[in-house]
Amino acid sequence: MQFNHLNKKTNEYKELKEKPQRHFPTAKGIIKGKESNPANNTTLNDDDNRGRVAIFIDGLNLFQTALQLGIEIDYVKLLCSLTKTSRLLRAFFYTKLDISNERQQGFLLWMRRNGYRVVTKDMSVVVDNYKKPNLNVEIAVDMITLAPYYDTAILVSGDGDLSYAVNAVSNMGARVEVISLQTTTSDYLIDVADEFTDFDSIKQLVKKDSFLYQL
Repeated sequence: MQFNHLNKKTNEYKELKEKPQRHFPTAKGIIKGKESNPANNTTLNDDDNRGRVAIFIDGLNLFQTALQLGIEIDYVKLLCSLTKTSRLLRAFFYTKLDISNERQQGFLLWMRRNGYRVVTKDMSVVVDNYKKPNLNVEIAVDMITLAPYYDTAILVSGDGDLSYAVNAVSNMGARVEVISLQTTTSDYLIDVADEFTDFDSIKQLVKKDSFLYQL
């Protein structure tokens, strides 16, 4: 895992400890629950007054979303679309690690050099009849640990197992936006989020024309 020993980051985050009072206007283009109007949700939240934002991207979940939509993600466009004009604290990207996959190694190196903090887990060893592990624990720990330093968390995942972490972060006073494919997103995750955006409505903003990378 690339993000370790948060206690050593005291100086780096010192200036972030005093956070301004939050003012969150009524969000536009929000989908809550399953009754949505995609025509009114063509972009992310138009309100830029989100304070400091921290982005948490479930790479495995996002890859499945891209496959279903038949697109390749442009990660520069994605980062810009998620951040907008807000002040970015960190952008985390979580994915499985295959040390024998040179293409993946090149992709992850590119991600690190283009604004992402990459968090990986070796998933090459799988016990018989045991589901491959995910990175939900890492995502949840980072979301909660960093909560004092951001005003808005942007979670790119539809995994319902992250609902408890989202609820915990909300109880700490942060706003949580969830972005994922609506048809595969947990209802409970939508319910506990302050805002939900269907990934299908922003695919034109973040897609590339060619499929180059495989996670």
